[in-house]
Amino acid sequence: VQLQASGGGLVQPGGSLRLSCAVSGFSLDDLAIGWFRQAPGKEREGVSCINSITNDDGTAHYTDSVKGRFTISRDSAKNTLYLQMSSLQPGDTAVYRCAVRRDSWCTLNSNDFDYWGQGTQVTVSS
Repeated sequence: VQLQASGGGLVQPGGSLRLSCAVSGFSLDDLAIGWFRQAPGKEREGVSCINSITNDDGTAHYTDSVKGRFTISRDSAKNTLYLQMSSLQPGDTAVYRCAVRRDSWCTLNSNDFDYWGQGTQVTVSS
């Protein structure tokens, strides 16, 4: 199982970015998958996750601070997970990582996830 995250960068407050996580070794549709972030000096935080659509209902979940601003989605044909981030704020600055859980339903607890991609840096600053 390999996960390759990309799409981070420097953006001004109020701007947008789209993160991608290319997955190999399993079908994205079969397992729960999510995005986590960690800012300097802070604990890792679950941002968003999405249930399997093969074995569950495909429901997306978000931490409260990003609801209405971030959207998680998958492209089954490309086996790629996305995180569309809008109205970015300095508090969103962190290293973002995608992760897979060996189960069909997701949580925002990083301890529940089994495979991790490398991080991509998102910096929100003027």
